Amino acid sequence: MKCYCQSNLNFSECCEPYLKGEKKAPTAEKLMRSRYSAYATANIDYLKSTLAPESRHDFDSATTKKWAQSAKWKGLKIMSVEKGMENDTKGTVEFTATYEQDGEGLDHHEVSTFRKEGNDWYFIDGDAHTHREGEDHHHAKPQTVVREEAKVGRNEPCPCGSGKKYKKCHGLDAE
Repeated sequence: MKCYCQSNLNFSECCEPYLKGEKKAPTAEKLMRSRYSAYATANIDYLKSTLAPESRHDFDSATTKKWAQSAKWKGLKIMSVEKGMENDTKGTVEFTATYEQDGEGLDHHEVSTFRKEGNDWYFIDGDAHTHREGEDHHHAKPQTVVREEAKVGRNEPCPCGSGKKYKKCHGLDAE
């Protein structure tokens, strides 16, 4: 069976040894890929153990497990990797994880930061957003804003009924 992380390797040769604790992820990217596979297999213990200690205070195992099991994991795409190699102590991985939740396809785009202590890489946190699958979030159409009231020109009569021009009445507040 191919690995969940879409490395094109077999699961047994890719993420499974990390998830079973037989090997340690040698790079930030490998840890990120194995964490994706942990979500896909609902291996919550692995997710918690690879979370940086200072980030564990609000980790909810039960909720995470329920969410991971209810999602249909569809794919992982790595966009960029900055540092995070075997000899580094910090790394950043940008990725999109695609999954289905309640029949809706979603793309979870994240820039994750990692830290290495000894031989162990840890996920620290990520800057993330989730949007419908296939939406180009960076080039999304700007949203049109519709005014509640008609626009009043500076030289038009003030809508308050004073008889003055807008610029000499309530328009003073707008300047």
